Amino acid sequence: MDQLPGRIYTFHFIMLCLSNALFSASFNMLLPELPAYLTRMGGEDYKGYILALFTLMAGLSRPFSGKLTDTIGRLPVMIFGSLVCVVCSLLYPLVSSVGAFLLLRFFHGFSTGFKPTGTAAYVSDIVPATRRAEAMGMIGLFSTIGLAMGPAIGGYISTRWNIGIMFQVSAVFALLSVVILAGGMRETLENKQGFRLSTLKISKNEIFEPLVLAPVIITFLTYLSYGVLFTIIPDFSTYLGIQNKGLFFTFFTASSIGIRLLAGKISDKYGRVPILKISAATMALAVFLLAISHTPAMMLTAAVIYGISVGMNSPAITAWTIDLGHPEHKGRALATMYIALEAGIGLGAYLSAFIYHNDARFFALTFYCTAFVTLMASFYLLFIYHNRRLQIMWRFVHMRVPIKRFLR
Repeated sequence: MDQLPGRIYTFHFIMLCLSNALFSASFNMLLPELPAYLTRMGGEDYKGYILALFTLMAGLSRPFSGKLTDTIGRLPVMIFGSLVCVVCSLLYPLVSSVGAFLLLRFFHGFSTGFKPTGTAAYVSDIVPATRRAEAMGMIGLFSTIGLAMGPAIGGYISTRWNIGIMFQVSAVFALLSVVILAGGMRETLENKQGFRLSTLKISKNEIFEPLVLAPVIITFLTYLSYGVLFTIIPDFSTYLGIQNKGLFFTFFTASSIGIRLLAGKISDKYGRVPILKISAATMALAVFLLAISHTPAMMLTAAVIYGISVGMNSPAITAWTIDLGHPEHKGRALATMYIALEAGIGLGAYLSAFIYHNDARFFALTFYCTAFVTLMASFYLLFIYHNRRLQIMWRFVHMRVPIKRFLR
């Protein structure tokens, strides 16, 4: 599909935004309620695995989604990811043991392993490169709307009716996302191939794209905090006397909405790195404020600041990955970045559960450790990334692009 000069808001782009919002709402409405659901099964000590297993599968599936995005097309990859959400949401009420729940949670990770990879590649195909971060910001905006809607809807349904109804509504949202993709979208990949089993064979050079090392490092260091917050904020909310465990996420996502487009435009004009320096430092500040929070107001203030940082970070990091990657291997570059994202979220979820260990005395320690790791992203951009000697050595070893292009 040809890009329209200077134009973003085409029919296909708007449909993709709506599909993203529904997909995001589908799986995010489950997150605040799943820890309590698993606890009722007797799996209180496994709450950290709720997000860790999900992101582990998402990370493992990224090389496949990246290759399939570059071969069979963007749409089949997005549709498959949404269909996984439909099936898994319908199966949750049918499992009755901790082991079966964790196994299902593991396979649910296929959804985010596929859908975002195809989505980002599709967007890069239909928007001008000069407005790439702005477009990613808009796509992220609708994902954020889904993230804001999801926990609020899920919390309301599970309280007003029961958690079984919530799972069914989650499946409906994901199915609507599929309907939009299958009914009103056109494939953008040129010279696409038919699916064959041999397509699933992944070679070493298809797992990691060295051209996007810098975005990978920043993604890992910043998204570790994401895993931490989604794991222990529900318990932290209860500890501070907040009944709605999704309230933090509502404030966080609402605050990220307004900043996304502005940050995307600034990133397109002045570069990705300046925005990412500020976003990483702001994110570390927000997590530090959580560590010293002792009232609901303080926690929600931290949520607003965290949302602003994520709103700046997400479109810039995605656009930067596409900028640095090979034009013919957008899926591979994005999959590499998303592997780092899933690794950060998964490790954050696991380590936070390990440090916190269901003991309120360790909330602050968990947040302090997270703030320190997040701050390392700013240090990397300030003192390591701009070390030209290290950059040239890295690119020379891989001989993937001319040094002149890299130094621009």
